[in-house]
Amino acid sequence: MNERILRFESALKAAGLKLTYQRLEIYRELAKADDHPTVEILYQRLKNRMPTLSLDTIYRTLATLEEHGLITRVQTAESQAHFELTVPHHHHLICEKCGKITDFDWPAVDDAPLPEKVSCWGKVFHRKAILHGRCLGCQHILT
Repeated sequence: MNERILRFESALKAAGLKLTYQRLEIYRELAKADDHPTVEILYQRLKNRMPTLSLDTIYRTLATLEEHGLITRVQTAESQAHFELTVPHHHHLICEKCGKITDFDWPAVDDAPLPEKVSCWGKVFHRKAILHGRCLGCQHILT
């Protein structure tokens, strides 16, 4: 974790940003999260150790970190955005019942040649598969 924080601090400096206590704590919380938290979830996790922290500060901090490529927004079918550290390339499985987001690798998609229509369209910079369905825990629940 310390190495990750040092890289974060270096990336902030390279972007001309200061390492503030709020940025550091929000980044640390995202680094230890495995559930792609929303702004509200981050706030709930941080408010006890940072009683002066506001939702607005979290929104602004996440926007800044996202703008500089340090975190990634994961958009789901629901209106709330979820966040994760910008980590090695991966794809997402999203449960439409409970909202759980699971990371997975899919080399076949990453390495597959693009269809001609896509190749003729222009340049593709990255591929991101987002699969929606129901996780095993929710498959038995009827809507």
